[in-house]
Parts: sequence; C-alpha cells; structure tokens
Amino acid sequence: MTISGTASTSGTTPTGGTPETGDTRGAPARVRPPRTSSKPNGQWKLDGTAPLNGNEEWKQVDDGLAVRERIENIYSQGGFASIDPTDLHGRFRVWGLYTQRKPGIDGGRTATLEPHELEDEYFMLRIRIDGGQLTTEQLRVIAGISNDFGRGSADLTDRQNIQLHWVEVESMPEIWRRLEAVGLGTTEACGDVPRVVLGSPVAGIAADELIDPTPQIEEITSRFIGDPSLANLPRKFKTAITGHPTQDVVHQINDVAFVALEHPELGVGYDLWVGGGLSTAPRLGERLGVFVRPDQVADVWHGVAQIFRDYGYRRLRNKARLKFLLAEWGTKKFRQILEDEYLGFALPDGPAAPQPLAHGDHVGVHKQKDGRFYIGATPIVGRVSGPTLAALADLVEAHGSARLRTTPYQKLVILDIPQDSVEPLIAGLDALGLSARPSLIRRGTIACTGIEYCKLAIVETKAYATAAVLDLEKRLDGFDLPHPISLHVNGCPNSCARIQTADIGLKGQLVTIDGEQVPGYQVHLGGGLASRDRDEAGLGRTVRGLKVPADGIADYTERIVTRFLADRDATSDETFAQWAHRADEEALV
Repeated sequence: MTISGTASTSGTTPTGGTPETGDTRGAPARVRPPRTSSKPNGQWKLDGTAPLNGNEEWKQVDDGLAVRERIENIYSQGGFASIDPTDLHGRFRVWGLYTQRKPGIDGGRTATLEPHELEDEYFMLRIRIDGGQLTTEQLRVIAGISNDFGRGSADLTDRQNIQLHWVEVESMPEIWRRLEAVGLGTTEACGDVPRVVLGSPVAGIAADELIDPTPQIEEITSRFIGDPSLANLPRKFKTAITGHPTQDVVHQINDVAFVALEHPELGVGYDLWVGGGLSTAPRLGERLGVFVRPDQVADVWHGVAQIFRDYGYRRLRNKARLKFLLAEWGTKKFRQILEDEYLGFALPDGPAAPQPLAHGDHVGVHKQKDGRFYIGATPIVGRVSGPTLAALADLVEAHGSARLRTTPYQKLVILDIPQDSVEPLIAGLDALGLSARPSLIRRGTIACTGIEYCKLAIVETKAYATAAVLDLEKRLDGFDLPHPISLHVNGCPNSCARIQTADIGLKGQLVTIDGEQVPGYQVHLGGGLASRDRDEAGLGRTVRGLKVPADGIADYTERIVTRFLADRDATSDETFAQWAHRADEEALV
C-alpha cells in the first residue's frame, strides 16, 4: 500500500551530527554555498582558527588521535562509566567506535532524546579496509574478533569496511592487538578525518584494467592516515580511486576521486573529481578537467585535503562538507587554488574517462589477467557474521586462494581461483548464503545499518530489506528484467545507503496511515551513477506524498517494476531510471 505522511524528525540529529539541509528533488546543483553573512564561516585561511562551535572547540583541544591511549590505559580498565563524555561522543569516532543504539527505543524518539539517552554501553566498531583488500588470514582474524567480542555480528558496508557490533570498551586493547598483528586497524575509520580509501575491488588482477591503483592507495594511506595535520578537518573526507573501466568506486559521490583513463598524449593516468556527497543535500562531484599522473596522485590528494582543511566551512556542521565549498568556488577557482597554493605547479588539461561498458559490482565469474578467475558473491544486504567469515576463509583457502576483496556494493570478490575450482567454490559460497549468481533484485539491494544499531535511524532496514528480497525473488521469478534493479534502503535522511543514486531509493521516516504514524520510507526513483545503462550520473526524483510502509517494500517494488516493464520503450532499451524520469506521477505510485 502507498501512503502519505511526513517525517517526524526535526532539523538536528543526536551525537553531534546535523543533516545537510536542502530540497532533495532537484538537480545536482541544488547544493548552495552559505549565504553572504556578517558572521565568519570558520574558514581557517580567511577567518582564523578560533573555534565557532562546540565540535570545533573539543577538536582543537584534542582532535582524537590521542584518545587511543586513554582507551587502552584508562577506559578499558574502568569500563563504560569511566569514559569522558566528549571522548565518548566525539573522539572515539576517530578510532572507529560509535556507541550503538539501546534496544527498544522507537524511531519517533530519535530526534528528541539526547545521545546518552539513545545509546547503549556497547559499540559499533568499524574496521578500516583501504581498497577493500583482504587476505584470508586477515578475514579469519576479523571473524575471531566478531565471535569473541561482537556476538558474531558482521556487516559489509558500502565503503568497503566491515562493521562489528556489541563491542565493549574493555575489549579494545586486545582487538587492536589482533588487528594490527595482521596489518589491519581502525585508525580514522570515522570522524572528521580522511576516511577509508575506496579502491577497485579487482585492482591488479582484472584483465581489462587500465592501471593498478594499489600503489597510489598505499602511498596515500602510509603518508597521511594518522597525520596530525589532517586529523581536524571540517567534516569527513571521502576518497575513491579506480583503474578499472567500470569505474567501480562510485567516484561521483566522494569528496575526491581519481578515475583512470588513457590520455592521447600522456598515457595512462587519472581524471580528477572533487566535491561529491549525498546526505540530505546531495551533490554529484565535478571534474576539474585535469590529468593526474600516477606518481602525482598522493600529492594531488594531499592538496585537495588541505584545501578542505584550510578553506572548508566550520561554523555550521551542516555546511561543512567540501561540496559546499565547491558550490561557492566552482571548478575553475578550485583548480587554481589547488595548483597555485598547494601543488606549486600546473596540471595538464585532460579528457573525461569513457562511459563504463559494464556494471561495476563484479558479481559473477570473471577471468583474470593471469588466466585464473575472480568471483563476485552477494550476501543479502551486506549482512554476514563471524562464523560465516571464518567459514569463507576456510573455503577460499581450500580452493587455492588466499585473497579476497570487499566492494562499495556490499559484496565480496574472491581472487585467484583456478578454473577447475570455480564451480566447487560457487557451490560452497551458496552454502554460506553468498550467491555468485544472484537474482537481479538480490544483486541490486543494499541497506544501511538501520534502527537495530544506529542512533540516527528512524526505521529498521536490514530485516525489512532482507524480507523484501526473499519475497521479491518469488514474485518476480519469470519476469524478464532487462537490467538489474537497484533497491537501496536507508533508515534516516543521511543516505549512507546512497538512496538518491538508486533505481528505487527508500529514505526512512515515520509516515501516516489511517491517522497513525508507522515506520516507512519516502521513495526516490530513477537515480544512478554513470554506467553502461546510463550516459551520466543523476539523482532520483520524488513524487509528492509517495511513501510506503516499512513492511510494504515488496508490494511497492513489484508494482513499480511491473508498470516499468509494461510501459518501457523496448526498442531503445530504455532503462528503469530513464522511464522513471519521464513517467507521469500516476505511474509511479
């Protein structure tokens, strides 16, 4: 059933976050710079470094890197009650730790309760996996931590990380010891810092790869992650780098991204993008029109990060992302500042990378450049577990490999499989709930953490999305879908599951049915990033009043997909996104 209603949330969120405001129905240019005001915007190079809000004050006292010592030597011994509140709600994030939501608090209270009223005495722990690159040894260690300290919980994120839950502060010294013994960590996994670097999941092994970006990822992370000079940014700073022609790192929605291409004169290098981001004021990144050599990537990345640090808006946290600065400056000024003030040299002009010719989730069986195979497998909405990850490590090793990757689509890619092991491995993956040949609806569905654990959430996501996938696999069996349908389910307006770039994006809120508020979602339709099915990235549209109850995902999806198949122009191979943007509103309800 489709119903109408309004969100129950106010303009602020707990735990130090404030949604980026803006109408989510417009074009990418909807993000506007702050209006001219007599008040400073907190741009360090223009206004000085005096803190203009509480977050900036505590970050200047201690940005968070030093809190690890207190966690290890004080809080892990004194327990949850011994934790300083500013450390708990601010600095812990720099080490990948957020308090998780206390069970039983409904979504209607998310925006009305204080952080200490919402939170449990357990933590979500985000393990940082730059480039998504894992060995089976590392995977087995993560599984052991999950089983020993996280009640067996584990989720694959759309930032290539793995998140655990139910972690206690007393366990953190041992968790860090285990992670760091195998080359993993949680440094700057969250917070106002350079977050994980997204990288092509098939870096170094794909037969059609233009360049392996692993050296560039490693240089950025080794030089700058944990660097005190970048540990106090205005807000989070997201990075993506790919050398694969599918452009498999959702580069248009990152603060800085490098996309490989072959320059007609200068050879293979990268196209530079800046200023992308979603949340409640979505904006797609823009090309600066420059060509970046592989050996320049780390320095260019550093220049962009420093621009954000020095010129980014700090007075209002809801305007503190790089996309707002780009909206004010434009690409021409941004390039000039980057070259003149931070690089000290001009970058050559460069063309855009070609449109991708294949989907970038890497699901299925693909031949590597060395003749072996990589296999992309799909859990349902990224949910796995400690026992599953341990069994996966054993399975991969039993078939001759020791490497795998996480992806920005909540998937896993197993590398280096001999041809005669492909089918046995796929059978083993199926037994673990990881399908290498999933239905198009399972393949295209992702979901954020939701109200189960997240203090910002209004609605459950994983359970509702999982139930919808299993139901839709039966309902849509036999439907001749021309392309995968992406269904992204988010528990609040902040778009961790990228709702504006999905065929069907569901934004969690309370909706009204028969005069009563119930959990549900606002519907976004026809979004997507550049791919073989669309010429360019674009944000989804909304239809006023179009909302669905949380338990109605399958009903609505079946109805809208059926209408799409009946109405689409098959002669032009019209995609769902193309149809959704041209369809009359009555066809979309």
